[in-house]
Amino acid sequence: MGKVTYITEEGLRKMKEELDRMVKIERPSISKAIGEAIEKGDISENAEYDAAKDAQGMLEAKIAVLSAKIASARIIDESKIDTSCVQMLNKVTIRNKINNATMQYIIVSEPEADLKLGKISIQTPIAKGLMGKKIGDVVEIQVPSGTIPFEIVDIAM
Repeated sequence: MGKVTYITEEGLRKMKEELDRMVKIERPSISKAIGEAIEKGDISENAEYDAAKDAQGMLEAKIAVLSAKIASARIIDESKIDTSCVQMLNKVTIRNKINNATMQYIIVSEPEADLKLGKISIQTPIAKGLMGKKIGDVVEIQVPSGTIPFEIVDIAM
């Protein structure tokens, strides 16, 4: 068994919808394209056939990866989330001690990360640095430009 991925119910639902779409819509569409290419005759020099077979291979790989992620997913019980220290699904407000800029992030599992929505993966250096810390703590986070001290201003749900 691979590593367990902790995920919200919504995140798991989205992954299942994506898998469903790939299996029920994309897979039959690619099979149809392969069938049409075969009907055109000689497949040894048929670019459409080769492209469809490549697309099929990539799709099957995506389906396998997503199926494995879904199989290893564990739903996080959002009612049991603690805000006394930073953990998964917390909305953390941090202040850059150098320029006083304030940022807010929600720490989520890798598949749910979306920087545009302020959701950062638990795998990121910022999230790793914040985990287990409390309000008022100052953490040194390694970023590409060096190390920045961040103060934890707030931890919420």
